[in-house]
Amino acid sequence: MKVHVWINRFRTLRKLLALCVSSVAAIMLTGCQTTPESPQYVVTVPFAAPLPSDYRSEVAVARYTELIEQAELANDQQAVLYYDRGKLFESLGLTTLARIDFSRAINLKPDFAEVYNFLGIHHTLMQQYSKAYEMFDSVLELNAEHEYAYLNRGIALYYGERPELAEDDLQAFLNFAPDDPYRVLWVYLAQKAQDSQRAQTSLNNMAQALDPQNWAYKLVAYFKGDISEQDLLSSLADGVESHHEFAERLCEAYFYLAKSHQAQGHNTVASDYFKLALSTNVYEFVEYKYARLELDIMAGEGAL
Repeated sequence: MKVHVWINRFRTLRKLLALCVSSVAAIMLTGCQTTPESPQYVVTVPFAAPLPSDYRSEVAVARYTELIEQAELANDQQAVLYYDRGKLFESLGLTTLARIDFSRAINLKPDFAEVYNFLGIHHTLMQQYSKAYEMFDSVLELNAEHEYAYLNRGIALYYGERPELAEDDLQAFLNFAPDDPYRVLWVYLAQKAQDSQRAQTSLNNMAQALDPQNWAYKLVAYFKGDISEQDLLSSLADGVESHHEFAERLCEAYFYLAKSHQAQGHNTVASDYFKLALSTNVYEFVEYKYARLELDIMAGEGAL
């Protein structure tokens, strides 16, 4: 074959590759289309590189390991070291290692409320809801004012399909800080699992205590119907001062947008948003943790 023919083919191939790359870079969420009447979802979303591992946390893990292995400590002191190292593992996404350390800590110090709280979260993520309830009950027996035990038990009850009890706990969590948009959203989700109309009325009422200048208020405004999905996505970079902050904001927005699409029966789009939440690597956020659980549940139901 003549050289100029090869050159023309090469140029054509290069143009096609460039077109593919530019299309992928836009990152589109596309729903399934089975018939011409099926709804079509094409949402261009902002994205960021996943958060990298924090080398300082990795160094701290090594130091805690040296202390645990070399120092002669009382049980209570050793339990605290295991707890602290477990939190570091958690922040690095090493959940199995974190769970091992939390279990060691509770064996050494059975009245360690914070450890029960983390273990409860882990049981929730493994869909072991009865064990999760036991862990959170233990936290509240030791400290009735432990705010996040109410949140985490409420979430466990929500995923355990006990939304009435979940609402009680999540409302108690909201009562500690009525001006927190995220607390409002979790109460709304628990109420929506029972009665959509009541949930919407309640959301409008709860929103009155919120500051519209707080970026997270836009999440509430979206569920209220005051702004569109594209408006929410377009606002994600407003006031952001670092890549870390942007990744956190993306994680939150992706999760709640997924919940919205899920409620509408748009499972393909919801699944993609949950996956995008996981792509941020914001391991410590509630939204990251439960995006994984949501995908596990959807896979079990054959919804993916």
